[in-house]
Amino acid sequence: MKILCIGDIVGSPGRRAVKEGIAYLRDNIGIDFVIANAENAAGGSGLTPKIALQLFEMGCDVLTLGDHVWDQKTLEPFLCESNYVLRPANFPDIAPGKGYCIKKTPAGLKVGVINILGRVFMRYNLDCPFRYLEKISAEIRQETNIIVVDAHAEATSEKAAIGHFIDGKVSAVVGTHTHVQTADERILPKGTAYITDLGMSGPQDSVIGQNKEEIIRRFLSSMPVKFNVAKNDVQLQGAVITIDEYTGRAEQIIRIRQSLMQSS
Repeated sequence: MKILCIGDIVGSPGRRAVKEGIAYLRDNIGIDFVIANAENAAGGSGLTPKIALQLFEMGCDVLTLGDHVWDQKTLEPFLCESNYVLRPANFPDIAPGKGYCIKKTPAGLKVGVINILGRVFMRYNLDCPFRYLEKISAEIRQETNIIVVDAHAEATSEKAAIGHFIDGKVSAVVGTHTHVQTADERILPKGTAYITDLGMSGPQDSVIGQNKEEIIRRFLSSMPVKFNVAKNDVQLQGAVITIDEYTGRAEQIIRIRQSLMQSS
């Protein structure tokens, strides 16, 4: 089976890229399941229930989040209701929502998805992502061998360590958060697909999705500046991972950079 993993969706340009990109990739390479990081989908900061439903209508099967999970307060009650919008699993249990799920494809295959938040250089000091990942993946493997992990973290070393730590126990570890796509996609020795960062689905003529002039002004002045999502050179970024549906081992990972064809 083929799973499309989409890097951080930024604002309305990113949502347009998702709509067009999923349709194109389904038609041309036969995508079976779509996982998207949506923590910046609402104006570049957080996610709302309305936008989550729109992303599902576009073809996303599971939405993952990250350190911006609490930026939009309307999302908190929605997280308690939705089975397929995930907040990082290593938040305390009293936090709204869940950190992993199992969902069936139209063909009846079960796919496990886990959302984990790193601790290095991040604003939250959460429970150990390694131990949570080991525990949760063991539970999911009782139902399915097909498991994808969104490791939302700043440090490349932490994401690489997570990949090697869980190699052979999950199908894929895909990094998110930095909005800069890395060129290190590979299959780890025990059969887990890995990439340090899927990149950003949104405007590339920007500073990680935001208007570049405003970001430069902030660096030059050290004064507060309101950030706005940029508009130009919109791309869908991510990876397509081919997985053996019986063993759960990854067979191939292909990095995706698809420019938006529709006008804004």
